[in-house]
Amino acid sequence: MLHLYRDVLKSFHSRKVKYVIIGGIAVGAHGVPRNTFDMDIIIESTEINAQRLLDAMIDARLGTATLTNAAAVAARDISIFLDRLRIDVHTKPPGLRFATAWKNRERNRHYGFPIYFLSKADLIRSKRAAGRPQDLDDVEKLIQKPTTSPRKSPRS
Repeated sequence: MLHLYRDVLKSFHSRKVKYVIIGGIAVGAHGVPRNTFDMDIIIESTEINAQRLLDAMIDARLGTATLTNAAAVAARDISIFLDRLRIDVHTKPPGLRFATAWKNRERNRHYGFPIYFLSKADLIRSKRAAGRPQDLDDVEKLIQKPTTSPRKSPRS
């Protein structure tokens, strides 16, 4: 799944977007297979970072990024960008603060540049706080899985 977002993630890196991958892709990166149809990220909710995010999305040819502005993205709890790819941009997901996610993030090099994933402990805390059946199922599977750093993509 991560390979679908390669160009977007490369643009995030080039534009110095402060983001961390959360949600189903992060669950998969911690070794628990999980189907997902989007990429969820948490960003630092400043207008400067939100503008970097929008510029990076435009660079990656995601036109829906032109339909909003940095102030709106930084102010919302979630902004959904549905283009050829779906990206859910969170500023305040349940049980998670960006400063904590950024401090504890796990870095992995995919495709020649770093990609940032939510730590397993923060992922479990956030999933518990969300409390949906799928999230609680993810928590049980993550707890049962030995702790490892996010796996390298086979396409690296």
